[in-house]
Formats: sequence, structure tokens, C-alpha cells
Amino acid sequence: MAGLNRVMLIGRLGNDPELKYLPNGTPVVKFSFATSESWTDRDGNRQEETEWHKIVVWNKQAENVAKFLKKGSQAHIEGKIKTESWDDKQTGKKAYQTTVVAQNVLFLESKPQQNQQPAQQQNSQQYNQPPHQQHSPQAQQVNLEEIPF
Repeated sequence: MAGLNRVMLIGRLGNDPELKYLPNGTPVVKFSFATSESWTDRDGNRQEETEWHKIVVWNKQAENVAKFLKKGSQAHIEGKIKTESWDDKQTGKKAYQTTVVAQNVLFLESKPQQNQQPAQQQNSQQYNQPPHQQHSPQAQQVNLEEIPF
């Protein structure tokens, strides 16, 4: 039986997306994303809990995210969860990072608010990817930790 790895989030960007390009020209953007849940507790006090997610977006959609979204922008993200592990050289222990690899990003605001500009693409840079990972990022063989954001 096949499994299902699907996540849907509605929230706000925690920072401006930073667009970079792989050596083969493939665009990639990473940003933090906050989802919040609020409720009223037994005593009638309003409570809120915010969860932070690391998001990665590829290809043309990455360029659109960098062009039109900024810190605080509201979006709907659909994608899959990817957890990577490595040996931390400082502690000697196994470290983990869970990322949402976005496959669809819907912009929930029609235009930037007054006095706010879309995220700039001026920080677009390339980075060197290890030779054994020089194929399509769609295959998800790129180690997300190696993207220097």
C-alpha cells in the first residue's frame, strides 16, 4: 500500500523570501512560515499558539514567490514534508530538520499593502551543489541544508 505525504498550510511569511539559483539555472527560494491557532480556554482567556515551518519552493513558482510575497504576506501552501538528518560535527549527535517542499503556493493577498514593496530579487545568487547532486531538484535529491540561506 502506498503512503501519502501531503501538507496544506495557511499562514504568513516570517521573512522576505530569498531567491537563489542552482548552477544549472534552477530557481529556489526558502523562507519561514507561521501558522497560528487560537482558542478560548476554560477560564474564558484567549489563547494562541504559533507553529513555525521551513518552506522551500522551486522553479518558476520560486521566482513568483520572491517577486510578489514578502514578510507578513498571507499564503496557502501545499506540498510534502521532507526530513533530513546529518551528524552534527560540534555535538557529535544526529541532527534533524523538517522542511515543507512546496508544490503549490497561492497568494492570498491581491497586492502589497500601502508603503510596502514586494520582496526584492537583488540577493539572487548561485551556490555550488555537490557533483553527485547535479540533477533536477524535482527529484528532491538536493540536500536542503546545503542551500546557503
